Amino acid sequence: MTRTRLAKPAALLAVGSIALTAGCGSTAGTTSTSASAAAKPVDAKSMTMVTVVKLTGVGWFDRMNQGIKAFGQRTGVDARMDGADTASPEKQIAIIQNLIAQKPTAITVVPNSPAATESVLKSAREQGIVVVTHEAPGMTNVDADLEAFDNADYGAAIMDAMASCMGKSGKYVQFVGALTAETHLAWVKGAYEKGKSAYPGMTRISDPIESKEDENTAYARAKELLTRDPEIKGFQGSAATDVAGIARAVQETGRAADTCVIGTSIPSIAGKYLTDKSIDQIFFWDPAAAGEAQLALALKIAKGEKITEGTDLGVDGYHKLKKSPTMANVWLGDAQVSVDASTASKYPF
Repeated sequence: MTRTRLAKPAALLAVGSIALTAGCGSTAGTTSTSASAAAKPVDAKSMTMVTVVKLTGVGWFDRMNQGIKAFGQRTGVDARMDGADTASPEKQIAIIQNLIAQKPTAITVVPNSPAATESVLKSAREQGIVVVTHEAPGMTNVDADLEAFDNADYGAAIMDAMASCMGKSGKYVQFVGALTAETHLAWVKGAYEKGKSAYPGMTRISDPIESKEDENTAYARAKELLTRDPEIKGFQGSAATDVAGIARAVQETGRAADTCVIGTSIPSIAGKYLTDKSIDQIFFWDPAAAGEAQLALALKIAKGEKITEGTDLGVDGYHKLKKSPTMANVWLGDAQVSVDASTASKYPF
């Protein structure tokens, strides 16, 4: 089978407005605040903010925790991260419920299931807690949703890379961490739509496949697919561990030389597979910057500041926010990055 490799890594990609959207309950152009946000102390050193992540003990959120700590050191806010040991919506909700009882100034959340967390985040806001989300399209019970880039553009860029690697033809498969992970679904939709319009020689052979945010699950399902259909030429991963699991399957089935593996991950997870070319290219944004930016946005809201086009959060990739054209409480950064084996070392996380 003929394989076309990428001639060079993608640089920082142009970013538009994002489909990682929250709900539209806010006034256009501004960010609404929780019921008693204005009553919160404006002295940052008097504030407590907690970021609740999908799960702990994985490279992505270990890196995010660095940004959370940096925010605390920079501002004086008592900032920390919390999360369960598995990507369980139920465990995440229980953690948020416990935090509500502690009444922090703000809770920022990377939801496992945006729909499942709507109710508990509504309760938080009713208690006067500022709520900011990340990777949470469609949510309504939040003060603001902060996203790194436009989801549709991000997915389309991944498809462009897949097409270049696959020679614009052949069968491919898409993975998502969970079928409830709205951002993952938005990425694969953006890629799929770009494929249909620009690369008619490429065919997706199934609906997105769920990896459960687990490398071993991605490995097992990719290996099963490769065994069943040896004509598969490409895989797109969405959870940070997807491409690593897929790469293992590609290696074990002797397909590394003729199968393209591309998707969202970080160098610390995908690095060795980039080096041996089992993974061709990864796309990502710096989770440390995203963690810090979520809290910076929450701090502005807690102080009663309005968020507008061009707001600067003081974090790389988030110096000039854009407003979603479709959702009033969604704010967009410009933080998308893509690397291959030759450039991954520029991002030591």
